[in-house]
Amino acid sequence: MTLVPPALAEKVLEHALARGGEFAEIYAEDRHGFSVSLDDSKIEGPGGGHERGAGVRVVSGDATYFGHVDGLAEEDLIRVADSVSQALRGERGGVQDLSDPTAPHGHAIATAPGDVEAARKAELLRLCDERARGAGDAVDQVTASYAEGHREVEVFNSDGVAAADLRTRVRLGVQVIARRGDRVETGMQTRGGHAGFELVETDPGQIADEAARKALTLLDAVDAPSGQMPVVVGNGFGGVLLHEAVGHGLESDAVQKRASVYAGRIGDQLAEPFVTAYDDGHKANAWGSDGIDDEGTPTQPTLILEDGRLVSYLYDLLRAKKDGTASTGNGRRMSFRHLPIPRMTNTYFAPCDASPEDLIAGVGNGLYAVSFGGGQVEPATGDFVFGVSEGYLIEDGKVTAPVRGATLVGNGIDALAGVDGIAGDLDIATGFCGKDGQSIPAGVGQPHVRIRALTVGGTA
Repeated sequence: MTLVPPALAEKVLEHALARGGEFAEIYAEDRHGFSVSLDDSKIEGPGGGHERGAGVRVVSGDATYFGHVDGLAEEDLIRVADSVSQALRGERGGVQDLSDPTAPHGHAIATAPGDVEAARKAELLRLCDERARGAGDAVDQVTASYAEGHREVEVFNSDGVAAADLRTRVRLGVQVIARRGDRVETGMQTRGGHAGFELVETDPGQIADEAARKALTLLDAVDAPSGQMPVVVGNGFGGVLLHEAVGHGLESDAVQKRASVYAGRIGDQLAEPFVTAYDDGHKANAWGSDGIDDEGTPTQPTLILEDGRLVSYLYDLLRAKKDGTASTGNGRRMSFRHLPIPRMTNTYFAPCDASPEDLIAGVGNGLYAVSFGGGQVEPATGDFVFGVSEGYLIEDGKVTAPVRGATLVGNGIDALAGVDGIAGDLDIATGFCGKDGQSIPAGVGQPHVRIRALTVGGTA
């Protein structure tokens, strides 16, 4: 289905540029969503939504003008284009001929979520509830949630871009609260991706088992130690450290504002030669993947660290033009109501040959930080503080007691330089990234990674 016929897109772009500007763009989308949750063994809130609309952007010099409209009727699109053009005065650019929008090869989907009845989705949550409650008498509360989204996107611009994308995401999450006396602990586990219903229907009980295991394990946690020590960071969601402490500083809007510690560091050796990292919006079925970004640029695997050297920032069209380079396919937006800005997709360290056991055995005494909770990062300095949601002591090269109350304090530049081991067990977890009021799906991932020394804030 075509959202905006090419002839209409050309007309709208002509209206947008009628009073000036050198570049105009239409971003159109049609989106459907559904979610259902379970709390206290009761199904709650099954429901969905549908909306369609478009955003029109005009760029004139360093200024950007933007408007959006609900619906895709011709008169609505012309009206918003005329509204945006009212603010412009000066020479205008032309509009190249547009063809039918082309879509890249999509992600493999065996079962479209929209074809699955709501009762079948609710049954997944009941199964998770039963599995989690069966994990132990200390399980006090179980919450489970399922969400799906399907989005059809078209992007046209005055440079002749006509691109389309179909985006389907599913996500299943379980939270378990365990209680023993006055001690209360929480465990969470999610599974999601740019995929069909088959992703969450395959062994959903494993998600519940893992959430329950985390909560029950933490009931026996000891107070975390404090001080400088080696840290092994877990795979999957452990990659939030790379995402926050490094990735945001590589987004080109922060770099160009000199609000990033990585500004001016292209070509610098920031890590050991075995350290390579990507931002890859093209990775098959990964949570943060799309066929194109929200400016119509095909997504790609972008090398950000190669053999320890910083080799690229993450660009959208506008920042790429300013730096005289090409977009890396990182212009992303929350919806047609928002402007695209440079954002990560799936950001991860490339795997190496070591095993997780090798990394842990080489520590002596330290901390095994499996996953993280909340944290704070200052991109201008690279300083960070992260709460460890699941962590363990490493004693004499072996994982021993679980810990609670641990935080990791450090600096992104220093942490990169301190990476002295990477395993081969790459995993990419699901996350949502917030920036400038826009929340978007982002994959965070890595193999197990060992850092020579970080400051651990503890409670012991």
